[in-house]
Amino acid sequence: MHGNSPKSLRQDLLAQRKEFAASSSHPMAQEAILAGLASFLATYDTQIQSIALYCPIQDELDVRPSLLAWAHNKAGKILALPFARQDKHLDFYAWQENDLLIPSRHGVPEPDPNNPRRPQVTPDCILIPCVGWSESRMGDKAHYWRLGYGGGYFDRTLAQLRKAKPNLLCVGIGFDWQKLDNAQWEAQTHDEPLDAMLTESGLLITY
Repeated sequence: MHGNSPKSLRQDLLAQRKEFAASSSHPMAQEAILAGLASFLATYDTQIQSIALYCPIQDELDVRPSLLAWAHNKAGKILALPFARQDKHLDFYAWQENDLLIPSRHGVPEPDPNNPRRPQVTPDCILIPCVGWSESRMGDKAHYWRLGYGGGYFDRTLAQLRKAKPNLLCVGIGFDWQKLDNAQWEAQTHDEPLDAMLTESGLLITY
């Protein structure tokens, strides 16, 4: 285990991401990921009507412009943002550009759950930023895992949502250099797998 704890691994990865965001390599990697996102949206257009995205913090990749363009150009498409409940689950609420967002106790801009014009949404697809990520294999099938900030919000939420919506697509967003090997980090039994991982190298999908 890196530095004896996932906490120190996260700290190192966040410091590396900050450096990478300021590097000359970042714009090209960002462009490649956004191109991959556009291809993913085109490929899965018929099965995705609603997408939960995120407001970027700590040098996460900003996918909002791409998603706003997708929703603007496609009738009936809905975007949503997560709201963190006290029980460490996430609810998702419809979001449009210029909506007033409220900082959570973690400093993440969140939708107002009491806004009557923005109903709660059960998304068809969730885009999740990764602090780190890993790949494991069972036979010919690959599984992808997300290392997040340690709160467990997404794991709890995905476990619940997948029971209600088995076809939910959960896609991690990250960079190639964030990939971790088993000596650095291994997914635990409570970790929920990603359905796909999108990096500058393209879309890695479990099926």
